[in-house]
Amino acid sequence: MSSLPRILAVGVIVAIGLSGCATTSATSTTPSSATPTSTTLDNCGTTVRVPAVAPKRVITIKSTSTEMLLALGLGDRIVGTAFQDGPVPAQWKAAAAKLPTLSPQVPSQEVVLASEPDLIYAGWESNFSADGAGTRSDLAALGITTYVSPAACKEVGYQPTRLSFANIFQEIGEVASIFHVSDTTLLTAQRKQLAGIQKDKRGLTALWYSSGSSTPYVGAGIGAPQLVMDTIGLKNIAASVKDTWASFNWESIINANPDVIVLVDASWNTAATKIGMLEGNPATANLDAVKNHRYITVPFAASEAGVRTVSAAADLATQLAALNLT
Repeated sequence: MSSLPRILAVGVIVAIGLSGCATTSATSTTPSSATPTSTTLDNCGTTVRVPAVAPKRVITIKSTSTEMLLALGLGDRIVGTAFQDGPVPAQWKAAAAKLPTLSPQVPSQEVVLASEPDLIYAGWESNFSADGAGTRSDLAALGITTYVSPAACKEVGYQPTRLSFANIFQEIGEVASIFHVSDTTLLTAQRKQLAGIQKDKRGLTALWYSSGSSTPYVGAGIGAPQLVMDTIGLKNIAASVKDTWASFNWESIINANPDVIVLVDASWNTAATKIGMLEGNPATANLDAVKNHRYITVPFAASEAGVRTVSAAADLATQLAALNLT
């Protein structure tokens, strides 16, 4: 079964290429030339009916969904954001400043309903629960459409076997189709930036260290961390773990002795905090990457699959090239 989201009925999904990536500016919201029609999508195993009239009141949960709409020039449709993972890039800062914040974490269903959304676009499936924003079935019964970033699907047959830029571009095209706008400008910018990334040829190994002290939580073998490392030429020491992110163990990390450590920088667990832990623990202080300060960093909000995946890869490639590995 294909890992890309399935289209169950004829809609207005915009055809997209399977190469290219990251965004540098918002695209136009010019409607596509096709006459908008009702579309039915199979989204993480949930059938979603998207009406011919584009959503006008949208709640975004997680940075990936907020930034996708900003990149498509649809910030004026957002009536509330929640569970944002960090500041948006400079090109979207002015538009993001105007967006109401509903909750620092997953909003309650009461808060959601008070905003009267016609669509809730979430970064994770778990954002939709009885003790969170509401279950997808309950929200559908209230006439509210729900959509989850397909890269975050967990069900068998829906979770990408191994995330590719094709999956990310599929989401861009699918979201553009929901709002009946063109994805051309955004995808062109993504392709151009991706094509400019220079892959490192030295065969360097790397740990993608997200969080955790007694048990490290790392980028595993099928998600955005693996895609980014493949793109810039790093060999992931946790590539054999068939998950997006996973708990790992320090013994395996010490045995692998990675050449480089990718540090996820989050407000609740900064890169500096992780460096202090790595350098202060005798077991990890002797790792080559730690002794030689071979760290490259990525903001948490850019570490999950979405419209910033290519820009994250481009930035990490630049940092990697600047490292002194002699």
